[in-house]
Amino acid sequence: MKEKIQRFGAAMFVPVLLFAFAGITVGLSILFMNQDIIGSIANPNGIWYKFWFIVQEGAWTVFRQLPLLFVVGLPIALSKKASARACLEALVTYLTFNYFVSAMLTLWGPSFGVDFSANVGGTSGLTMIAGIKTLDTGMIGAILIAGIVVYLHNQFFEKRLPDYLGIFQGSSFVVMIGFFVMLPVALATCFIWPKVQGAIASLQVLLTSSGVIGVWLYTFLERILIPTGLHHFVYGPFIFGPAVVENGIAAYWPQHLSEFATTAHSLKEMFPAGGFALHGHSKIFGCLGIALAMYVTARPDKKKITAGLLIPATLTAMVAGITEPLEFTFLFIAPALFALHAVLAATLAATEFAFGVVGNFGGGLIEWAAQNWLPLFKYHAGTYIAQIIIGFSFTAIYFFVFRYAILKFNFATPGREVEGEETKLYTKADYKNKKGAIVQSNSSSQNNQAMAFLEALGGSENIVDVTNCATRLRVSVKDGDKLLADSVFKAAGAHGVVRNGTAIQVIVGLSVPQVRDDLENLLNDPTISA
Repeated sequence: MKEKIQRFGAAMFVPVLLFAFAGITVGLSILFMNQDIIGSIANPNGIWYKFWFIVQEGAWTVFRQLPLLFVVGLPIALSKKASARACLEALVTYLTFNYFVSAMLTLWGPSFGVDFSANVGGTSGLTMIAGIKTLDTGMIGAILIAGIVVYLHNQFFEKRLPDYLGIFQGSSFVVMIGFFVMLPVALATCFIWPKVQGAIASLQVLLTSSGVIGVWLYTFLERILIPTGLHHFVYGPFIFGPAVVENGIAAYWPQHLSEFATTAHSLKEMFPAGGFALHGHSKIFGCLGIALAMYVTARPDKKKITAGLLIPATLTAMVAGITEPLEFTFLFIAPALFALHAVLAATLAATEFAFGVVGNFGGGLIEWAAQNWLPLFKYHAGTYIAQIIIGFSFTAIYFFVFRYAILKFNFATPGREVEGEETKLYTKADYKNKKGAIVQSNSSSQNNQAMAFLEALGGSENIVDVTNCATRLRVSVKDGDKLLADSVFKAAGAHGVVRNGTAIQVIVGLSVPQVRDDLENLLNDPTISA
């Protein structure tokens, strides 16, 4: 079971690693399109604005197509053979699933409690997936379908059929089976998912009438439901819909900034609904504390690699308000930490609201400055100073709570590995003299490293399965006793080794995807002996 969980955690990193660049690019484009910050050059009719609009649209690709990314990305790590074909099978099967859902809702939408004629988004529960109008099952739907396809792929991809049916072998056979499996899965989704969405929507009345408690519960649900995609039902009606103000907070707030530019009343008096747009506080103050805790608890020899992962992810959260790169870093490794994050985020927002902080703080620093601080600081300086003091106080709380939890429960956050190193260190020359010259299939240094790891892992006959996460080569072996000492792995360029029975983690660094590819090529090379 631990090996399966390890594989799943590694699989989640495949699409997550795309988030950092996309998030930073979105943040920069928002900055360069804002006239309050850049000046008249950012006039919407000018070429500067139009250029950055194009850049921003391209940068949103990753975040607007998350389900597709996870459907294609998970099989890369989860499939045991022919990963590329598994990705194609997963994509086709996921699209088939959504076409089935779309067809069923077109025919019998009211029977499932769905108004399929409604526009996508908002409280409709509908979305567009690759041009298909379907139920918004978010990440849960993508992960479920990808998991089913990977299972079918591992079971049936190599199934031999009679010669006259040979054209249906391989991926065709997997997709054929998946086609019929998706029929009951789609039907079950049509029955179950609208009820889940309805339960979330029914919370709106409670939230809007509960003051500080309502803000706490709203923010908690907005965070904790991110993995399911149901968080859209929490914040959507408030930020973009009529739950508290007409047309939503995102439209109402900037339209009434001139009215808020007065010292006659506090912001909370003028716009109490702004308490439901404070969930961005955890993106700035909370994510900073989380990243610092992860860095501090990383092993000394892993701090450099850990910083390389955390810095862009934290900047993406703070500047652009996109938290997936950081949150997904620990979500599937230590879900208890994500629950802890949701509790702290809710407490932070509720505390800010109790001290009079309201506004449009759902995004990152760029949005904060453009829609809150720059136009209103002159009139409400005390409120914003209190906001910053409370925020950084919670950065410290996040840091100490996360640091304690990571160390107390030994969570495997990035940069952590088991203790226990060999006292004697071998040089690469010592290793080669002892084991003999390593056979090289090509001249690349990464291939040499993969060959060295293959030898240290006990040879190809000892390896059952190979995958990777952001920095670690994750290997299942038949016999853990056949592995060489940690110092041998280090001589080959590893930063460390985590041994847990037959589940082995070789800590390589950010080049691990290339090393894994080279290792798999060696495993498939009949000229390489065990």
